[in-house]
Amino acid sequence: MNKIERLVYDVVKSNPWLKNSVRNVYQMVFDFMPKKKDFFSEKVDVQKGYFFGFHDLSPFSDDESKVLANKPKVFLTMPKPDESLEIGYFNFEDGEMHAYVSCAVSKAWNHHKGCRLQWLSAEEIVFNNAFSGKLGSTVFNIKTKESEDLSFPIDTVHRQKRIATSFSYERLEELMPGYGYPYADDSYLDENASTNTGLFLIDLENNSSKLLVSLRELVDEIGNSELLEYRHYVTHSEFSYDGRYISFLHRWVGDDVMKRWSRLVIYDLESGLFFALPTSGMVSHYVWNSKNQIVAYCSVNGQDGHVLFDVPTTNSPKQIATTKLNSDGHQSFITDELFITDTYPDKYRTAKIYKVNATTEAVELLASVYSPKKYQSKLPYKHIACDLHPRVSPSGKYVCFDTVFPGTRSIAVMKIK
Repeated sequence: MNKIERLVYDVVKSNPWLKNSVRNVYQMVFDFMPKKKDFFSEKVDVQKGYFFGFHDLSPFSDDESKVLANKPKVFLTMPKPDESLEIGYFNFEDGEMHAYVSCAVSKAWNHHKGCRLQWLSAEEIVFNNAFSGKLGSTVFNIKTKESEDLSFPIDTVHRQKRIATSFSYERLEELMPGYGYPYADDSYLDENASTNTGLFLIDLENNSSKLLVSLRELVDEIGNSELLEYRHYVTHSEFSYDGRYISFLHRWVGDDVMKRWSRLVIYDLESGLFFALPTSGMVSHYVWNSKNQIVAYCSVNGQDGHVLFDVPTTNSPKQIATTKLNSDGHQSFITDELFITDTYPDKYRTAKIYKVNATTEAVELLASVYSPKKYQSKLPYKHIACDLHPRVSPSGKYVCFDTVFPGTRSIAVMKIK
């Protein structure tokens, strides 16, 4: 955003409906301007009709010989109950995807987080699913073609410990449309902050579930009883690399689900205690590196930006490249120092991917692509936008991202310059 755009954004950001209206009118003016040319710093390989989902998971296998992908049947509507999603992988070699292999079908998915498809081992994948209207997950062996259905949905897995995080996806869909699934579960929607739901830990070996921290505990820890008038939920959970910590967003909304407050909470599996990072009302996206550091787009002392935190100290957050990275984005670490992040479409409907050095604050443009307006989410209950969600391969050589610049939802891989 330029300085004027940022000034207007800061004025309207507290009113989501006004913010979106201003954005739509502003972009409408530029509809009459020539479309910006797409830019890629390296050769890009694109497969039309596929996507992966959120930025916090990598679709690449450890040896980078395969890239996971989802193949939807609907592109511009929200998935309905029992509307299936085909899942599989591309064989990957020298920066190109070849010979898509279909593996299984999921009935629990959305356009943003997919079915939380992820690698569990070199031969196993795991993803969310629904069985007779009940949410669960499936482990599928791509070599033997055998599968095992589990009783609980998952969010993120820690492969070495074979454990996963979970929460109520029905509650998430009700309070953050487009990110949950259209099925009933133990959501306790009649309670604003239930003691019976919150962040769960799933044992994938024993097919068991344990409530780690409830919504009511999260509210009580803040110490503001007035927050009980709002509806609370948990989302966006991740493990630290060493598996000691689980991070997640604690969010709450009033009658308007578009206006939400967020904080980033860290749960310590060793002590059973949790604490929140020192943000001020807004956290959107974040990822861990292997040094137990988190980079998050959030507000600290009233200033929005990409911020680096050390865990568990969190005492000295570092704002990163605030003049160049002054809009929200989805991060993925290349190394402990370098990360990638994207932007939402600007006035020209152009979205960008940047490489960022957290130490020197150097920012380099890697890609700039057009996003057709038909993929703009105009209503909260029709959240069909396609964010780039860049995801880095294990070696740091490649970035995989979702895109609609070919005119339809597609998955792309590009070498990182």
